[in-house]
Amino acid sequence: MRKYIEIAKSAMKIHTAYAAWYWAGTFASVVQLLVLYYFWHAVYANRASIADMPLEMMLTYMVIAMLMAEYVSGAGNELAEQIREGNIAIELLRPYTILYKLVAIDLGVKATSALRSTIPMFLVAVIFVGVQFPASAESLFLFLVSAVLGILLGTQIDLMVGVLAFWTVNIWGLSVFKESVIRFFSGALIPISLFPLWFRTFSQYMPFQSMIYVPVSIYTGSISGIAAYTAIAVQFLWLLITFFAIKLSWHYAVKKVTIFGG
Repeated sequence: MRKYIEIAKSAMKIHTAYAAWYWAGTFASVVQLLVLYYFWHAVYANRASIADMPLEMMLTYMVIAMLMAEYVSGAGNELAEQIREGNIAIELLRPYTILYKLVAIDLGVKATSALRSTIPMFLVAVIFVGVQFPASAESLFLFLVSAVLGILLGTQIDLMVGVLAFWTVNIWGLSVFKESVIRFFSGALIPISLFPLWFRTFSQYMPFQSMIYVPVSIYTGSISGIAAYTAIAVQFLWLLITFFAIKLSWHYAVKKVTIFGG
């Protein structure tokens, strides 16, 4: 475990070295905040609430979902690139598990982004957009637990797509498709509660809403009490399922490898 912690620390140091990316990401986040603010104010112009969600709750949901959406992708593209270039052959010989290494790097980068970008942007949203805090300390704690599970689940799903590069070599199309599906089914675009009943029922049997919709709904109080604990248990179950799915696919993938450039 210690070596993966050191890898994560190294990733944090590397990530902080590129100031241009930081300022570009900050500018993009500010633009997104402005778009969300004016768009939902226009939607609520002649109504007090939509699906029992007042404007303040909707803005809170959308801002937290926007911030979380930056964290649900993982290291799948990096894994696919190493497979395509042949570097995976060397990585398999090194004294660590490459999947755990990639997760450690990814978590290190995300931890740095949270400190340098997400938390300051959240405070800006609280002051200028009117984003609300959770109703109680319990809601805040459950949100943090749920958010971590959602981020880890997103990382696992991204790695599952990356492992497919052993068979498809190039996963660009799959990555674009994956991002589109996650944005739509996770509640990153609009709350799932605004969709028709059949869609909400269907999405309950998929892991994507556990990535964003569940944590943000716990934050806003839409999911609370026993329902919140149940939702977190479901998140953990999906995390276990995806973890063992990756382990199984990885077990078969490394037995028959086609490497270009290696």
